[in-house]
Amino acid sequence: MSDGQARVPLDLVPISLIAPRLKRVAVGAVILGSIIGIAVGLFTDLWLGVAVFVVVAVPTAATALIALRRGIALEGNVIRSTGGLREKHVDVSAAVGAEILVRSGRVSEVSVKVTTQSGAVAVPLALYTEDGGRELEILGLRGLADALSRSESVAAVAIASVLIDQLRAEARGAGLLERPLYRAVSLVKSTGRPPRTTLTDHEVSQLSS
Repeated sequence: MSDGQARVPLDLVPISLIAPRLKRVAVGAVILGSIIGIAVGLFTDLWLGVAVFVVVAVPTAATALIALRRGIALEGNVIRSTGGLREKHVDVSAAVGAEILVRSGRVSEVSVKVTTQSGAVAVPLALYTEDGGRELEILGLRGLADALSRSESVAAVAIASVLIDQLRAEARGAGLLERPLYRAVSLVKSTGRPPRTTLTDHEVSQLSS
């Protein structure tokens, strides 16, 4: 944690929800690899059995365990994104650009991409189906909105306004069609845009109307 700033999780799906399943996958891969490796070692060669174990167990188990380290959080104005063995950090208040990205489909995703001179990071904001969805927690949305509003980027400030309107909609229990992030999905689908697209500045301004 930097400069004593509070850490606000930005994980749309908290790792704690999927950690048990990932651990089961890792353990299952090791058990399966051990069984096959022992069988091969008994009937052929010990080192061949070890090699089979490594090939069967290690890739799956390692992938599952690395996924446990993935996470994204906001510390003050800084987004810290951990992916496996690497960490990326971006100062949102120093943004030179910001975009709302939409991936539409049976399960649609809305995210914000923040770009600075040192790099860029994307933060998933919501997942929607036809009749429901999952949205980033209030503290995460509030923190992102505050950090974006401190940027000199016009696009970043505009997106901060969208997030504030999203918070207001959530506070009053508004339906999906009244929520700006869901409107982003509806806009993409209604205009026949590609399933992976970036909203224009004009379209971003429409989300809060």
